[in-house]
Amino acid sequence: MSQIEQIWAPWRTEYILQPHKSGCILCQKPQQKKDKTNLILYRGKGNFIMLNAFPYNPGHLMVAPYRHVAKLEDLTDAESKEHIDMIKLSIKILNKAVNPAGFNTGMNLGRIAGAGIDDHIHSHVVPRWQGDTNFMPVVAKIKVLPQALSESYDILKEGLRKVVS
Repeated sequence: MSQIEQIWAPWRTEYILQPHKSGCILCQKPQQKKDKTNLILYRGKGNFIMLNAFPYNPGHLMVAPYRHVAKLEDLTDAESKEHIDMIKLSIKILNKAVNPAGFNTGMNLGRIAGAGIDDHIHSHVVPRWQGDTNFMPVVAKIKVLPQALSESYDILKEGLRKVVS
């Protein structure tokens, strides 16, 4: 069985064709202080929330510590607590902004477990709706994403404002 491919909107071509950079994006992106460009939705003391650049669904968020940590057990107690609190905040934001019917949340620890970035832990928060998967992944091995990342970012940023105000 081959992997599911993704169809991207034409405006994503610039991102896809950019040179592959070395290093850890979960370390680099927060240091750049270009939150909208880097899809960083919220910053805490030890963790941050960002949109996944290769989402399973529109609004797919990731929570990651600023510190480069490969193992969950190496987080400090403060980082662990804030990490869980940010997963909860992510769910509140998504509920307010896009009202999903449910969520998939979790971590892929290690490459063999499916981690695309296996040396910097992060949690996924994926909003789900009835019928959000269809025949395309089964028949064509293609995932159709109906919303641009920049549009998702703006909608979720407004949801964040409503949740934290």
